Order: sequence, then C-alpha cells, then structure tokens
Amino acid sequence: MNFHPEEKWIDWVDQLSLNDFVVIDDFLPEDLYKRVRSFLLHKLEVDEFDRAGIGSSNKNLKDTSIRGDFTYWLDKDRDKDLSLAFEIIDETKNILNRFCFLSLSGYEFHLAYYPEGTYYKKHLDQFQERSNRMVSVIIYLNEDWKKGDGGELKIFKEDGELIVDPVAGRCVMFKSADVPHEVMQTNLGRYSLTGWLLYQPSGVGFVLG
Repeated sequence: MNFHPEEKWIDWVDQLSLNDFVVIDDFLPEDLYKRVRSFLLHKLEVDEFDRAGIGSSNKNLKDTSIRGDFTYWLDKDRDKDLSLAFEIIDETKNILNRFCFLSLSGYEFHLAYYPEGTYYKKHLDQFQERSNRMVSVIIYLNEDWKKGDGGELKIFKEDGELIVDPVAGRCVMFKSADVPHEVMQTNLGRYSLTGWLLYQPSGVGFVLG
C-alpha cells in the first residue's frame, strides 16, 4: 500500500535536500489521522504517558525548565491498533533510502503531549553519545488549532527563523543533526506523533542528493 504518489515524494525529498526541512500538509489520510489521535487521547486518559527527559536512556534527565512534554513510546508488536501508522513510517523510510541513497535501518516514535504552559527550548535532535538519528518527523494531531493556541515549531535557519503552525495532519521532516528548533509555549494542550528515522552504524554522514 502506497499512501502518497511517487511524484509528491520526489518533490518533498527535493525540498528536504535543498532546505534541510520540508513541511507537508494532510500527510495522514483522514481515517488514519483520527485513529492515531483517538489512540493518543485514550493513552492519556488511562495515564500511560511519562514525563519526557533530556538525553539518551542511560543519561535521561527530567528538567521542566527545558522541556515539559509527556510521551508514550510506540511498539509495533504491542500497539497493533496503529499498524497503518507504522506502514506510512515504513514508506517514508523506504522512500528516503531509495531516492537519497541513505542507510536508514529503523526508527523510534512516540506520541507527545504538551500540557498548557509547556515548551521545549532550542535544541538539536541528536545525542552526543548516540548519533544515529538522521531524519526527524513530526505529525501534528491538534484539532481546530488557531493563532494564539501556541505550541508552534520554531526552526532556526542561517537567514532567520521559520514558524510552523501545528495544524491537524501537518507533517514536518528535517535533518536531525542540522536543524536547531524549539517548541514554543503552549496555551492549549498540543498533540503529535513524533519520531526519528535511524541509521546504522552510528557516525555515517548524512547527504541528501
């Protein structure tokens, strides 16, 4: 099953290559969007989210002055209700391997919830002790988002800043090690499916072409 035609993927890959990031609206089919959002809200209701930390698992620190979100890490074998979500992630990984000659070998994804008043200060999606995150992927799950709700993604570029509104179904992909960014303060709860496409062995250079 292909979620998007090849010509769209080629355009998105070109933008990622040229700009280090790409913003894609309506990335998830409507029924899949509803399924992922419903799954997230259920996991919140039954209190299965944990406060997010900073750093890899062996050096994970909880510091709410830097980030205030909560996460539920996904597992393909356990979370079978999201099988189609894993399929579109696989499609994304395979497309980037095909057109960019990358060595993406896997991924790690979680559901993210930012309560009102929280944020994530400027950072890179890369660990000093583990540098195999290659492409960051954020898919927003915010119904009826409007200006003033907060939670925008701020991308820091050499020539300025780009503000991305976290509207429902929008996907942002960017090079994990090269794009500084922050989550601006939320004024309402902010929801997303967020993760990273990984390569092995760690340390291979990232070149899109």
